[in-house]
Amino acid sequence: MPLDRQPLLETERLTLRPLTGDDREALYEIASDPAVWEQHPIHDRWRREVFDAFFDEGLASGGSLAVLRNSDNRLVGHTRYDKYDPQEGGVVEIGWTFLAPMCWGKGVNPEMKRAMLAHAFGEVAAVEFRVGDTNYRSRNALEAIGAVRTDRYELERYQGKRVVHLVYEITREGFENGPLA
Repeated sequence: MPLDRQPLLETERLTLRPLTGDDREALYEIASDPAVWEQHPIHDRWRREVFDAFFDEGLASGGSLAVLRNSDNRLVGHTRYDKYDPQEGGVVEIGWTFLAPMCWGKGVNPEMKRAMLAHAFGEVAAVEFRVGDTNYRSRNALEAIGAVRTDRYELERYQGKRVVHLVYEITREGFENGPLA
């Protein structure tokens, strides 16, 4: 059975649901804070036109999720299931995650990722994450949930500068025996 990349996932504090066009303004309110992107390779995603392109791409991807806080049903972030390959046990990429600064350091990311990984591992053997090599906040967050840096990386360009994305991975077994188990 193929992986549902836009499930409804509920945790104690969060609901992850498919992103809709109606989420644009509330999500931009979060994304418009330059601090959210300060370590990200696309460091100017706080600019309206850059954010709108990101949002439109997310809607078109068929895997974007809005992250809502259950206590007040407030949108607090975004995440996405992206590249999905069902071959050889299956692999899916999780990424494009950002959270409102008020959620940082409060266990929101691990809670969200636990739900996403549990859902993914119902269908796939591995989950990959791509993160900018200088995005230490995201790299630390990935390592805290048990993701392991592979020897693979991808090179891209943004605004004429080279961008290196490191590839991290969590296997089903690593998840079952890792810090989110």
